[in-house]
Amino acid sequence: MSVAKPWGGRFTAENDQLAEEFGASISFDQEMAYEDLQGSLAHVQMLAHTKILPATDAKQISNGLKTLMQQLKQGKLTFDTQYEDIHMNLEVLLTKEIGPVAGKLHTARSRNDQVATDLHLYLKNRLPEIQKALFQLRQTIVTKAAANVTTLMPGYTHLQHAQPISYAHYLLAYYQMFKRDAERLAFNQQHIDISPLGAAALAGTTFPIDRTYSAELLGFSKIYENSLDAVSDRDFVLEFLSNISILMMHLSRFCEEIVLWCSYEFNYISLSDAYSTGSSIMPQKKNPDMAELIRGKSGRVYGHLLGLLTTLKGLPLAYNKDLQEDKEGVFDTVKTILPSLKVFNGMLATLTLNKAKLSHATEHDFSNATELADYLAAKGLPFREAHRLVGELVLKGIKEKRSLQDFSLTELQQQSPLIQNDVYQALKPEVAVKRRNSAGGTGFTQIKRQLTIAQTELAQAKTTI
Repeated sequence: MSVAKPWGGRFTAENDQLAEEFGASISFDQEMAYEDLQGSLAHVQMLAHTKILPATDAKQISNGLKTLMQQLKQGKLTFDTQYEDIHMNLEVLLTKEIGPVAGKLHTARSRNDQVATDLHLYLKNRLPEIQKALFQLRQTIVTKAAANVTTLMPGYTHLQHAQPISYAHYLLAYYQMFKRDAERLAFNQQHIDISPLGAAALAGTTFPIDRTYSAELLGFSKIYENSLDAVSDRDFVLEFLSNISILMMHLSRFCEEIVLWCSYEFNYISLSDAYSTGSSIMPQKKNPDMAELIRGKSGRVYGHLLGLLTTLKGLPLAYNKDLQEDKEGVFDTVKTILPSLKVFNGMLATLTLNKAKLSHATEHDFSNATELADYLAAKGLPFREAHRLVGELVLKGIKEKRSLQDFSLTELQQQSPLIQNDVYQALKPEVAVKRRNSAGGTGFTQIKRQLTIAQTELAQAKTTI
């Protein structure tokens, strides 16, 4: 006597209970319930369109699927581990709803192409949400940059004061990173936007299906050209996890600086209370927990990417049960990146700058040393010689606790007679920043150019969000 499972015809013994629970995926793949119903509706419409199913049967199945979709939206569907996955659970629920005719839905379809379709639809449905949140963050960065073109701050290399820059220039560096993230996600969309439906188990089907028709119903731009590839491909998932990992890395770097800069030692910024927490024992504490959490959550996304790469690396074609492990990381990544983007956006939009502290930090830190070296080089001194002379002045200044602008003209001319009274103007941080007008530089004119480009890009992107 066969086992009472949808696939139980050739089995005579029930699964071990632990094995059944271990093999079931319904605890997590119910996340794709909407997409599974969405795919099934398109599939049954295609079966009717090609006359594989009678119109009356197709209509009855379609109405049953729509009823389940309504019940899903109302939170009225319950799922059972004994039916393994979301596909079998919904088939059982459909059978209860409309009777044995529900069994015709799986004509010319396998769970292999069904689950691949669901996963494509899941990412296809959620990628626009991520792009929208990323777009809003890019907007916030540009708005904040536009308000701080002439706000000065120290630029860093090796976390040491390097050269004075504009705070807007700093922000626009992150704008460029997030712009590339948006471009990567847009490219990922091309590989998400392919329909595996109709590939069946691995070899296609003998039924006269119309894969292009079902793809169009689901909004896919094209179909997989190879049925083996269709059911085994998870490149689109790897691309997604990789892209989000890079995006999380950018957020994490930004968060690291926020954590540093709102500390007592830096005091460059202050976070809104809405994005900070306190201590249960130390009354004075104001902790940048949201920045720390986003920084920390980057690790879990990286883990999901590495996990799936490892899962896929040894799989023979076509479908293998290992591919059940492709989903939890994706679901968690979506649930991680969306709030991370939204919380970070709010935190950035509401933080305040200590402009006086930022500016002061550029005045007595020798970050204008390059200006003096460039000043001498412009007067004909070989740059390497200028570098050495200025380095000696810096060493003298450190020992005597004086900045370069604190040296008298006589003292400076003892180092080089090329130095004239106009050197003090060149050593001013604001002048140093303003003069750096090479393409992409921190000069105010260049920043305004960067802002104009960014605003144009956002205006164009808005039409596609």
